[in-house]
Amino acid sequence: MKEVYIVSAEQISIQQPLVDDWMSTPVSYGTSYIRSLDPSFKDFITPIEGRRMGKILKRAMATSITALKHAGIEKPDAIITGTGLGCIENTEKFLCSMCNDGENLLTPTSFMQSTHNTISSLIAIHTHNNGYNATYSHRGISFESALYDAWTQMQLDKITSALVGAHDEVTPTVYSLAEKIGVNGKICGEASVSMVLSTSDRCRQSAMCRLAGIKIMYRPSHQQINDALKKVLSDAGKRMTDIDAVVLGVNGNADNDIHYHNNRDIFENIPLIQYKHLFGDCFSASALGVYVAATCINKEVIPEHLFINNRDKKYIRPKSIIIFNQSDGKNYSIILLESLCGE
Repeated sequence: MKEVYIVSAEQISIQQPLVDDWMSTPVSYGTSYIRSLDPSFKDFITPIEGRRMGKILKRAMATSITALKHAGIEKPDAIITGTGLGCIENTEKFLCSMCNDGENLLTPTSFMQSTHNTISSLIAIHTHNNGYNATYSHRGISFESALYDAWTQMQLDKITSALVGAHDEVTPTVYSLAEKIGVNGKICGEASVSMVLSTSDRCRQSAMCRLAGIKIMYRPSHQQINDALKKVLSDAGKRMTDIDAVVLGVNGNADNDIHYHNNRDIFENIPLIQYKHLFGDCFSASALGVYVAATCINKEVIPEHLFINNRDKKYIRPKSIIIFNQSDGKNYSIILLESLCGE
């Protein structure tokens, strides 16, 4: 199996953007709906370019440019994006304009930038990249689909590097609708995450960690999840006792968390950590879970405020972390990250 490295990873969320301050001094909130804390976009795009971009596009540009810079890669072989709702703010603007103006005098900008694949396309144009470009829109499993695409192509030697991202914005309208049908967690946030993956030995020394395995399942049984986990570990030459922590996507909503509770026995005696209590929940939140795991491995520590159970709060120098995610009780994913320290 070809080794795949996560060379760099950047985030814009409800925590401080493009930094890892959440590890030591996380931002706390007293409300359930929070929009992202944005950096100064003029550091990444010109004011003229920014005038025609919605927030999600600016965030995607900022995280992508920063991740590529830190990875030392100008043009990745592939740009692959996952997004649940795409550029929903521009979509709302266009539809509202149609209703309010009677379909007359419509400006094309909001329409052109309302499609899901606008994000990947814009990044490709900015980086002058003519390579493989794809977008996955599969609700809460969108990021995993993009990551699996990159992983598969690298295993087949079709590409050696990829910019994999997950981007979603939550407008007041989207939040209100989600609240009415009861799908929101305790905190609803936004997410823009960009990661650079590579198989190059040159990137190995500076990489955050290794992407050692990934598995996506649809409506699996408890036993199938257990078997899939064992297969991912076996392929990576690992056993359950080698896992230092499991990242769960619990968000405080009983309908969501029950699916994690029903499968907790699979991870018996392994410390469980969470991240949505800091970053909030949205369709791209699982990308933040992978980012959190990769950062913990890279910095060789798991902050105490990530542990779900008090009994698990102890110093851990993580070498192997599993990210276990589910969406709507239908789509499940298992992602294994490993440390490169000492190798």
